Formats: sequence, structure tokens, C-alpha cells
Amino acid sequence: MIATRTIGRTDIEVTELSFGGAPLGAVGDRISADTADAIVQGAHQGGIRYFDTAPLYGHGLSEKRLGATLRALPRDDFVLSTKVGRLLVPESEGERYAGMRDAEPVAIRYDYSYDAVRRSLDASLERLGLDRVDILLCHDIDVWTHGDAQPGIYEGARSGALTAMRDLREQGVVRAIGLGVNEWAVCSRVMDEMDVDCFLLAGRFTLLEQEPLDAFLPKCIERNVSIIIGGPYNSGILATDDRRRATYDYKPAPEHLWQRAQAIRRMCESHGVDPRAAALQYPLRHPAVAAVIPGVWAVEEVETNLGLIGAEVPDALWRDLAEADLARAVG
Repeated sequence: MIATRTIGRTDIEVTELSFGGAPLGAVGDRISADTADAIVQGAHQGGIRYFDTAPLYGHGLSEKRLGATLRALPRDDFVLSTKVGRLLVPESEGERYAGMRDAEPVAIRYDYSYDAVRRSLDASLERLGLDRVDILLCHDIDVWTHGDAQPGIYEGARSGALTAMRDLREQGVVRAIGLGVNEWAVCSRVMDEMDVDCFLLAGRFTLLEQEPLDAFLPKCIERNVSIIIGGPYNSGILATDDRRRATYDYKPAPEHLWQRAQAIRRMCESHGVDPRAAALQYPLRHPAVAAVIPGVWAVEEVETNLGLIGAEVPDALWRDLAEADLARAVG
């Protein structure tokens, strides 16, 4: 049994280990529809009850594959989130996202307007084959995604998409709202300007990075806003001992971070702990964190993650990591 935690002030309960659906779409035909079904089935049978996806992931393929399995299950038996901010349009009207290997005949157009939110949600529900999602997240309104254009993107989203999401929550169409982003600063700003329930924060509070401990996570506790941690392995660097396969933020890992990750690995192994278990469990030590959602694209990865989340990690490891200035103490 996987422990659950509640999202913000809602009654939504998510499992501490949940399911990141990006690879289901991103890898395209490197996995078959049957394999995707087996992956999602395995996660559910293993006790995972929260699944995340987005139109971006495989240009809709992740939503299609996730929905194909989930819609055969009792709808109240799982929590589902998807995202808004990117509309899927004919290829002539948008741009293909280079990081996806799917062959879906569509492209992406950013649209953070008020009206686009309902259009995006309706299209997602059609791809999912479901009548509702529980958590709706505004996707990638950070500098990480938009660079110098981010201030204008943010202002448009604040008066458009974020307002629309608030209205959908008030209407009971969705149960919780927030952001899905790669930077914590934009989350902190949104907390100052509107009432949100959660943030899906990818890669910024991990065994490798702890800057949010200073001000952001305490603020989340104060406001009763939950954090869902995406990319708990920092896209791979914390999950491999092969330098050639080490990625950080989906790019080849810089040498200084590779060296730090290897020091963390050695410390974990000196305590008889799989570094991946420490990476999954470390964010959950903070009370603001509701779940970690590693991306999965193989049945074996589901089984591995289920074992890692339940592995025993001695307190001595956390103390030694902190004393060696490798991972800050939590709590």
C-alpha cells in the first residue's frame, strides 16, 4: 500500500509515488499501445492512484494512451491531471515540439487566453475518453520555457488562462488548479496573486537541488499549497552511473553536477541504499510535497519505482548527506 497525501485544502488524495505520463507520448512508437497499456495497468495494480499528462507529451499521444487504460477503471479510483497553455492544431498552424518522437499529425500553438483553456480541456477530455480531470495545471509560463518573452506570457496567462482555471474550479468542472513548470519563482508569484491548490514543479527540489527550501517551500506550507515533484531524478542524472547517459534538464549533464551526483551516489551506497530510492524519497521528507511523479516508459520501471519508494532509508544517510553538504537537511 502506497501512502497518500492531500492536495492543499482540497479533498483530493494522491499517492506519494505517482505516475508521470510524459514518456508514454514522447517516445512515440518506441513502445506499442499494448506496452503502454501494460505500463499503466502495472502502475494501477501496484497501488499508484495519481496520473499526470499533458497535450504536449507526444502531441496528444500520452493523453490517448493514458485514457485508453484509465477509462476502463472506476473513475473515482484514480486522480488525473492534465495541462493547458498549448493547443494542438494542424501542422500548418503551429510548430512541432522537437523533443517528442511521436508521429501524431498535429503541431503546437501556445495560447494562454481565457477561451483557449476550455477548448484545451475539452480536447484533452476527448483524447482521454473521460468526462473530467481532477487537477488542471497551466503549463510552462516560466522563463525556462519562454526566455525574454516570459513577462508578456505571464501577464497574458494571469488575465486569461489562470482566471479561466479559477472559474472552472468555482464551477466544479475541476477540483484543483495550479501550474506545471520548471521554475519555482513563477509559482511563488502566482501564490501572491491568486488562490491555487498545487504546483507541479519539475526538477527543482531534488536530492541534487534544494534552493526552494529557503523561502518557497515554507511559503507553500503557510498558504497550504501542495507541491508535486516532477523529474525527481533531474531527468536522469540521479538514476544512472553511466556518464554517457547522464542528463540534466533533458540535456547532457554538466561535469560539476555529474561529480556532485556521483558523490551522492557513493554516500548512498555506503549506507547500502540505492541512490534512486534516496532520490524518490528525499522530496517527500518535506511536508509541502504531496507526491513524486517519475516518468515511466517500461513495465520494469514501474516495478522498480514501486520497490524504491518502499525501500528503507536510514536517518543516518540523510544526516551524512547534510554534513557533507551534498543534500540539505529537511525537517
